Amino acid sequence: MDGNGRWAKKNSMMRVFGHRKGAEAVRGVVKSCRKLGIQYLTLYAFSVENWMRPKEEVKALTLLLKNYLEEELTEMMDNNIRLNAIGDIDALDVGVKTTLSEAIEKTSENKGMCLNLALSYGGRDEIIDGVRKIVRDIKSGTINEDSITRDMFSQYLYFPEMPDPDLLIRTSGEYRLSNFLIWQLAYTELYFTDVLWPEFSTEHLLEAIKDYQSRERRFGMTSEQLSKG
Repeated sequence: MDGNGRWAKKNSMMRVFGHRKGAEAVRGVVKSCRKLGIQYLTLYAFSVENWMRPKEEVKALTLLLKNYLEEELTEMMDNNIRLNAIGDIDALDVGVKTTLSEAIEKTSENKGMCLNLALSYGGRDEIIDGVRKIVRDIKSGTINEDSITRDMFSQYLYFPEMPDPDLLIRTSGEYRLSNFLIWQLAYTELYFTDVLWPEFSTEHLLEAIKDYQSRERRFGMTSEQLSKG
C-alpha cells in the first residue's frame, strides 16, 4: 500500500496525514473485497524494514493501527470478517499487540473473508523461520529430511491455511515485491498502478480485478493443455 508519504507531499501535508488518508483507503478496499466475495485479503501494513523510518513516523503508524483495530472491530464482526496477522508480532508496542490479539480472538469464529495484516513482516524472515522450525523437527525426530516437499514446507510458514495469492496489487508506481510473501507469490499475477494508495478506490480495485480476469494462468503448462483439462 505505497504512496502515503508522496500523497502527503503532493498535498503539502506532513507524512502522518498521508498515513491517515491511507487508513481510509484500507476501509474502502476491505469493504469492497468483502462485497465481492474475496476470501483472503492480505495487506502489507508494516515491513521489518519500516522500523528504520524516523521514530515519530513509526509511532504514528503504530497508533494508527491501534485506532483502526479498535474502530473497525464492530465492522468486522457485523460483516463476518476474521482478522489474522503475520510477522514478528512480538516486536510491536505492547498496547498495539494487546489490541491486535484481542481483535484476532474476538473475530476468530467469523467465517467470511479473512483480513490478513502483514505487520513487522519480511518474506525472507518468514522463510528462515520456517527452515528453523523444520530443523528443530528433524532433530527431534518428528519428521525426516527426505519427506520435505514444497507442500510440507508451506505448512511451516506463518499462515499455512491461506492459499497462495491469485493477485498482487502494487500501488504508486513501484515495480518490485519488497520482500512480500516471497514464497507464496511464485505464480501470482502481478498488477502495477501509478495510483497512490490514499487515492486507491473501489473503481481502481475493480480495474485490477478486470485485468486479472483477462489473463491466462498456465502454471507452466501450455494453453492447449489447459483447454483439454
